[in-house]
Amino acid sequence: MGKNTVTGTDANFVELIGSSLPTLVDFWAEWCGPCKMMDGPLDEMAGDLAGQLQVVKLNVDENPATAMQFGVMSIPTMIVFQDGQEKKRLVGARSKAQLETEVSSFVG
Repeated sequence: MGKNTVTGTDANFVELIGSSLPTLVDFWAEWCGPCKMMDGPLDEMAGDLAGQLQVVKLNVDENPATAMQFGVMSIPTMIVFQDGQEKKRLVGARSKAQLETEVSSFVG
């Protein structure tokens, strides 16, 4: 886990996404190569946008109930939540610049 990201679990998920602060949740797994490629960009983005965007990483193997609840079928899947509601879904690896563009309407 990065130093700027938060670890999500089935137990704390509702609390994490319930904030008015936009929350980007990365659904990932240890065995997923593209997921590992996202670690650096997500951690950097979390640091750059601290106070404007929370970045949560949720391991789907360790927290299957939440992944199933949100219909995560392939990883990496990233979902932006605000006030507990899904606002945007991104499937597949992206560069930091692409991620920043995707979340720009939620921050700032």
